Amino acid sequence: MSRAADHGESERASRSDRIELTGLTVFAHHGVQEHERVHGQDFIVDLIVEFDMRSAAASDEVTDTVDYGRLALIAVEHVRRDPVNLLETVAERVASAILADKRIDAVDVTIHKPQAPIETAFADVTVSIRRTQSGHR
Repeated sequence: MSRAADHGESERASRSDRIELTGLTVFAHHGVQEHERVHGQDFIVDLIVEFDMRSAAASDEVTDTVDYGRLALIAVEHVRRDPVNLLETVAERVASAILADKRIDAVDVTIHKPQAPIETAFADVTVSIRRTQSGHR
C-alpha cells in the first residue's frame, strides 16, 4: 500500500476512533465581571479526542492508547489556571495542551458555564472549538 493510501486510511480510522469525556466539573475564576473573578464558579468540560486506536486494540496495552484519566487531569489543570475573560481562551488552552500528544489527530472542547451572569432564565451557555494537529503545528 502506498504511503498516501496508508495515511488516508489512518485519517479515516482516527475520525471514527474517539474517546469522549463529558461532564468534567472544574471550579475556576473566569469571566468578565469582577464577582466572577472574586467568587468563581463551576465550569463543565466535555472532550472528544480522535486518534487511531488500532495499535491499542491489537496490543491491549495502555501505553498504546491515550489515557482518559490523563486527559481529565490536563483539562482540569488548564481550566484552573490563571483567570481569563473568555471561555474561548479557556477552550483554546485546553485544546493546545491535549494536542501536545502527537498521537491525537483532533480534539473538540466544549466549556459550559451554567452560572453565567445572564439576566433571564437559561439552561446553559457553552463555547465549543475543534482543533487538529494540522492546524496546531
